Amino acid sequence: METFAQIMGWIGAFLVVLAYFLVSYKKVEGDSRIYQFMNLFGALGVGVNVFYQQAWPALAIQVVWGTIAIIALVKSIKS
Repeated sequence: METFAQIMGWIGAFLVVLAYFLVSYKKVEGDSRIYQFMNLFGALGVGVNVFYQQAWPALAIQVVWGTIAIIALVKSIKS
């Protein structure tokens, strides 16, 4: 289980940083679905890792991060 949690954490961290990079260099828009999906799956990946590590403050951040992405995605789909 530890290896799985580590892999998920690395993938999640990569996705969050990649999403930030793409927005910073104007390759995607901050309100685009791809950006929000990258943030959502990034938060899930990091969330698995910090849950396994029992890093509760970091888990709270990932829950908020993922919730923001979900809300943005729902608004995007509705419009």
